[in-house]
Amino acid sequence: MAPDAFACALRAPVVAAAIGRGLERAGCIPPDLCPVTAGGPGTLEVLLPALGGDAVDGFALVEDGATAIVELAEDAELTGERLAAAAAIGAVVVLLAAAGAAPKDEGAAIIAALEDHGGLRGAALSVLCDVRAPGALAVRLRDERGARLVAGAPFVLEALGFDARMRAAHAVVVGEGRLDRSTLHGRVAGEIATRARQSGVPCHAVVGVDAIDRFDARILDLQAIVEASTISELEVAGEALAAYL
Repeated sequence: MAPDAFACALRAPVVAAAIGRGLERAGCIPPDLCPVTAGGPGTLEVLLPALGGDAVDGFALVEDGATAIVELAEDAELTGERLAAAAAIGAVVVLLAAAGAAPKDEGAAIIAALEDHGGLRGAALSVLCDVRAPGALAVRLRDERGARLVAGAPFVLEALGFDARMRAAHAVVVGEGRLDRSTLHGRVAGEIATRARQSGVPCHAVVGVDAIDRFDARILDLQAIVEASTISELEVAGEALAAYL
């Protein structure tokens, strides 16, 4: 059960649990709940249970403190402050979860705030994004701070041990708020569907809105697509998927 968040109120773990409850109500065994993200909002919530570590003032330290994961805050000043704080604690790598972020001016504001709070102190900066279309924020951090751009969806899936979990499963269920052509280009649901197809594992989808055309749907090779946009509808969707499993 590997959905991304549908919206702020439907975070990835909430979606996974709701669909899982529906499957169990229909008589399926409890599924392996593996909520995912492409490396944007919700990255800490998804990765910390798998990696362990400690949350510290808006960011997390993993790998015995060698790596810090920082999510974008609501304002650039706070993001820059958190990046500097993570480096000050001693992180060797500071990872900014910025997939999906594109504001042109936010990169400059983050850099200014980072320098105001002491800079990176020698720590290497990596930015989770879609490397094919990284967005203005990631590009600016790369060009001005030498940040390494990292494909968010593959990074998260590797950290979760996803491939082994997928191959051990009878089927995979992805989920996202809107299924459309952009799902094929950097979104985590598209990455998972591709891996499932290549591994011969059936893949199904529960989505808020199904807006994908038949050609793109064939590329993803999704066996079933069920629409749901509330907790109760997600549970019903899980029950409906049981017929395909």
